[in-house]
Amino acid sequence: MSATPPRHTPAGDVAAHSQWRFCVAPMMQYTDRHFRYLARIMSREARLYTEMVVADALLHGDRDRFLRHSPDEHPVALQLGGCEPEALARAAVLGEAEGYCEINLNVGCPSDRVQSGKFGASLMAEPALVARCIEAMQQAVEVPVTVKTRIGIDRNDSYEELFRFVEALDRVGCTVLIVHARKAWLDGLSPRENREIPPLRYDVVRQVKRDFPHLTIVINGGIVDLSSTEDLLVDLDGVMIGRAAYHTPFLLSAVDRAVFGSNEPVLDRFDVFERYLGYAETELAAGTYLRHLAKPLHYLFQGEPGARQWRRHLSERCISPTAGIDALASARRCVERVLPPDSENTKRGAAA
Repeated sequence: MSATPPRHTPAGDVAAHSQWRFCVAPMMQYTDRHFRYLARIMSREARLYTEMVVADALLHGDRDRFLRHSPDEHPVALQLGGCEPEALARAAVLGEAEGYCEINLNVGCPSDRVQSGKFGASLMAEPALVARCIEAMQQAVEVPVTVKTRIGIDRNDSYEELFRFVEALDRVGCTVLIVHARKAWLDGLSPRENREIPPLRYDVVRQVKRDFPHLTIVINGGIVDLSSTEDLLVDLDGVMIGRAAYHTPFLLSAVDRAVFGSNEPVLDRFDVFERYLGYAETELAAGTYLRHLAKPLHYLFQGEPGARQWRRHLSERCISPTAGIDALASARRCVERVLPPDSENTKRGAAA
């Protein structure tokens, strides 16, 4: 079994597109290196992001654990959390040295833990500080330094305030802005509620692009399938998809054709699984627990016959610290007996 997904090669007229045309959002407890490897098997072109790594934790903790990734994941960006320019600059240097193609600053996470560290979405209230952080990182590394933000926080959600925030970043040469098209309530809503309750305002993100046409503006929030990206890409430079990429990961198999115009054949779900098995076998030999390798696969057959049995098998058979590759490989039987490999259902990307 091969452990290597297809190498990253430009598809079609991809050179004419923004590098950020289609991105998979950084998501805590989701976009670890195993999920990113699975995503790369399905899409050569999607830009992938790590989970947020706190700069101080990276500087003083286990750097290999935070930064380790496969070269086959590229293009992959490192997202950092923090508010101290010097610490962020040092962390960015470490990320660049490990081969990440972009350093992204988190100015959008609304969790209590992030707020207590004075970073994430709370930084929207301090555009001058964010600008200093960006400048420090830009001076330290050669790769792009970007920002992921919201359209506002609490009652500081006027367009004028967002304009001033973007203007401050533009002034120091930050050219790529990823905007979650919801504001964040820092007091009273959980992170999950902050992804669902504040209304989506795509019009606000489009206005940012009109006012700052020279910036690369990527929109995030509420994008659940590929069919909704077409209209967004008319006015904006890129889209970033979040939870849908994890809970319906097979949609990524259609990205290169639908978004980048690739003519490469689409893998079916069984092909994806077989390629991932090769990776899992290598990782198990290196000491990785099977439960970590099984986690990204839970929703690979989402919406297909046998999907519930598939998930149950992964949850029950792959949890033991001593579980081996056979426990993972045998999951295939859960869907094979109700969904043969040559079924058209296995070869259809979520929006193909």
